[in-house]
Amino acid sequence: MGRPTPTAAAAATTPTFEPPAPRSIEDTGLHILFLADLALKILYNVGSLTGLQVADRMKLPFNSCVDQVLEYLKREQLVEVKGSGGFGEQAYQYNIANKGREKAQEAMERSQYAGPAPVPLPVYIKAMQKQALKSFRVTQQAMRDSLKHMVLNQQVMSQIGPAVNSGRSIFLYGPPGDGKTTIAEAVGRMILTTDLLVPYAIEVDGAIIKVFDESNHQKARKEASPDRSRDPRWIGIQRPVIIVGGELTLETLDLVWDEVHKYYEAPYQMKANGGMFLIDDFGRQQVRPRDLLNRWIVPLEKRVDYLTLHTGRKIEIPFDVLIVFSTNLAPRDLVDEAFLRRIRHKIEIGDPNFEEYTEIFKRVAAAKKMEYDERALGYLIQEYYIKSRRRLRAVHPRDLIEQMVDIANYLNVPKVVTKELIDQACTAYFVDL
Repeated sequence: MGRPTPTAAAAATTPTFEPPAPRSIEDTGLHILFLADLALKILYNVGSLTGLQVADRMKLPFNSCVDQVLEYLKREQLVEVKGSGGFGEQAYQYNIANKGREKAQEAMERSQYAGPAPVPLPVYIKAMQKQALKSFRVTQQAMRDSLKHMVLNQQVMSQIGPAVNSGRSIFLYGPPGDGKTTIAEAVGRMILTTDLLVPYAIEVDGAIIKVFDESNHQKARKEASPDRSRDPRWIGIQRPVIIVGGELTLETLDLVWDEVHKYYEAPYQMKANGGMFLIDDFGRQQVRPRDLLNRWIVPLEKRVDYLTLHTGRKIEIPFDVLIVFSTNLAPRDLVDEAFLRRIRHKIEIGDPNFEEYTEIFKRVAAAKKMEYDERALGYLIQEYYIKSRRRLRAVHPRDLIEQMVDIANYLNVPKVVTKELIDQACTAYFVDL
């Protein structure tokens, strides 16, 4: 998995969803017994904490929420107050009592989750609907700015922008080495410039689904100081861009149940909600392409996904994802007509022509500080493409120039594109299959 670096191609937008901080336990949508178990597990794992520290770990306001939970635990003799580190109840030092330890162990047997308080599933669904990807729009200029580091023909450029604005699905196909992944990453960089709010976790039927993932989500750049008027159970992130390759399996597209800790991890496409999900090298996953495609038919058509709890219950989740399939295999070998109809935008990324290849070569040579020679490039094209009937690939200039740089450094000769360096680089690079 990987993530593209953000760019300023599109301006960041103000979040369209701002959940107010709960003013009571009822506002959280959770039962006080659920919150009491969560507080007990936190104290059981950590030990002694002040009331404010408990509130910080639960991501709930102390006044109006956590104070009532701790009062309940004191009344039930599950926690004890052992001094104070300041003024007010939020500075009281809370220790778990023996009776509370037994209660915490019972709660841990049901679930060892002891993090931020979750939000109910219906609240999450409404939040994703209010922050739909359709609010993100890319302009022609923004697209040109994002792809200016690439040499693409006008037809491809004119297809990508509308495909991104659809917020639906894109099928990028064509020979290997012509920039499909680079194009998808450029789209991702634009998406990353806007933000949305996601919950740390979701509650459904008493079970926990972890949503926020530091390895796949990047915190919003403007979240420098906490907004106390907002529900702290939500965290601002840049619209997610999640990239998977050969490691993708059908199991990772459903809720992942942790048998040891007894809570769920949200699948890739749920973590990508409101952003982009790139399936790179599609057709080379461990799962058969047809099985993987069948898994996507309903989400692509209905814009909802159905996930299964280990109890057998199915839950409906928004599928607000720009899903991008990138493959160098022939579409006819991967997809049938029924699936292809559900893919809104099919974009072929073909081989560059000689003019485009030359422009790529010049740009790469300049970036690698390699002196360009037009006659030497003519020699390269004539000897290793025209005579050999080899197809041009957009990636070849980068790879060949890097080879020439390595050879020049080894021979301690000037970094100039010459016939001699071309011959050595091509001999090492090209293999006739």
